[in-house]
Amino acid sequence: MNLPHIQNDNLAEFLKKEDVIRETAAQIMKDFALFGIQILFSGKIESAYDELLEQLVSQINILLENDDKILLSVLYQVDISEKDLRKTKLDFPNYDQVEVIAHQIIARDLKKVLSRRYFKSKR
Repeated sequence: MNLPHIQNDNLAEFLKKEDVIRETAAQIMKDFALFGIQILFSGKIESAYDELLEQLVSQINILLENDDKILLSVLYQVDISEKDLRKTKLDFPNYDQVEVIAHQIIARDLKKVLSRRYFKSKR
């Protein structure tokens, strides 16, 4: 089993498994909770991406307006680089910058979940 290579064009493939979706949502909630920001997940698997994206967009907008230093800390915590954001912007030209950041958070936390699963299976 090789560690899957996740790109923006195959992200949906990994977001079809209920357990992966739940773990990804939990990772996002955990990352934001470190900064006192609450992200909720209803548990509705079929709308998980849109639900999380909408909440992240809202929270990112609030951070941009009130405390962009916390936003930078969140991006550091999640491990998102400017290069990642530029690539995502090219992959999603219809997304505005905040939507690009939100998408990248979901994608990066999904990668964390899949990496943990991969290395756990190697034990």
